[in-house]
Amino acid sequence: MRRTALGRRLAVAAREAAAHLRGEIALTEYEVAVPEQADVPELRAKLGLSQARFARAFGLDVATVAAWEQGRRRPDRTARILLAVIAREPEAVRRALAR
Repeated sequence: MRRTALGRRLAVAAREAAAHLRGEIALTEYEVAVPEQADVPELRAKLGLSQARFARAFGLDVATVAAWEQGRRRPDRTARILLAVIAREPEAVRRALAR
């Protein structure tokens, strides 16, 4: 019986999980630091985008971007994470959201 690519990846993952449980390998761990603040105007300026183009480029609502910049609203935890990724890897976010 031939395995699909997904089947092969799942088999490898299962072997790694079993080896980890037996203490034979250590799995990679990441510690995440969620920013407390997000400077949206600075980020937009760095990218050279208007509010509308920034919102469109990253799947955000333009009214929400304006509210963040005017201090009427604060980006929630998920939005701050997305903004941090945009700040470091804007092209990765664009690729991920491309049709």
